[in-house]
Amino acid sequence: MLQEGILNPQVLDLIARIRHTNTLVICDWAFPYWSEIETVDLALTRGIPNVLDVLKLLQPNFKVGHIRQAEEFLNTNPPETIAAFDECFATFPDAQVTREPHFEFKTRVPKAIGLIRTGDPTAYGNVIVESV
Repeated sequence: MLQEGILNPQVLDLIARIRHTNTLVICDWAFPYWSEIETVDLALTRGIPNVLDVLKLLQPNFKVGHIRQAEEFLNTNPPETIAAFDECFATFPDAQVTREPHFEFKTRVPKAIGLIRTGDPTAYGNVIVESV
């Protein structure tokens, strides 16, 4: 029986299928649903879990080469929220971070292997992580 790290079998199954250059979306509670891609819904209540909780759990076993986020994130969140995301992104030392218009960000979603929905209320706090 697993006792540490990611315990959710759906999340484990999803990330085990990600290969070189595949992407995974980690999003907030209000992010649109795409029927084309597998969605694992972890949202329990507002804020639990949040996007950074999921990213931090991925860090030991998921080699990230690129992190994408909407540039609108920078204009709609307080400095401490931006700093928390930047600190988390820095734990992926090989990852390039790109902030792009939200419309462009959403065009990438259907190409992802899957989507993990959280209870995060952070405006534009959604991320797309690309494996190396």
